Amino acid sequence: MTNKIDFKTEIDAYRARRGRFSVVDVPDLQYLMIDGHGDPNTGRAFTDAAEALYPLAYRVKFASKRNLGRDYVVMPLEGLWWADDMDAFTASRDKSRWDWTLMIMVPDWIDQEMFADAAGQLAKDRPRRLHEVRLGWLSEGRCVQTLHVGSYDDEADVLARMHHEFIPDNGLRLVGKHHEIYLSDSRKVAPQRLRTILRQPVGASVSADLR
Repeated sequence: MTNKIDFKTEIDAYRARRGRFSVVDVPDLQYLMIDGHGDPNTGRAFTDAAEALYPLAYRVKFASKRNLGRDYVVMPLEGLWWADDMDAFTASRDKSRWDWTLMIMVPDWIDQEMFADAAGQLAKDRPRRLHEVRLGWLSEGRCVQTLHVGSYDDEADVLARMHHEFIPDNGLRLVGKHHEIYLSDSRKVAPQRLRTILRQPVGASVSADLR
């Protein structure tokens, strides 16, 4: 019997505590990725992106089990989010200004050939944005993260404390894109019970560099 790996329990960076900011070193990880822009709650771009990612992630997982004898739990949806002015996340929450990359992590043994084969098999089902999905690596390194429980729209205060208090107070600065890991399925879980890891890559502050 093939052992099924759950990377959420294997990788420390997929664990976070509510009400506590932690500094973690995130390993380089491989993802299925697709880019977009704008409010995720309006228009088709965000929905179409998710509808291309999920079935592809399962095709890749099944190919890994069938061809390599290596099975694993399909990882949760994740998103990188950014804007020209990061206050669009904390103060104004102007979602129309947001850029994003939706992602699902896949193991390092998944290569471009396996990815292409899985995408080719799925093409007959005609997901609208399948051709935009890519297989790539993300290197984040040192990050600050916490677990948020509640509605996505209630993240602003947590992010404000992370960005404007914890990070500078610990001699750090923002250096990468805001990262969210959706541990709950928003289609099945009430908004007040949603569990989301909020992550921010960081580097040493300028003042710390000069010491």
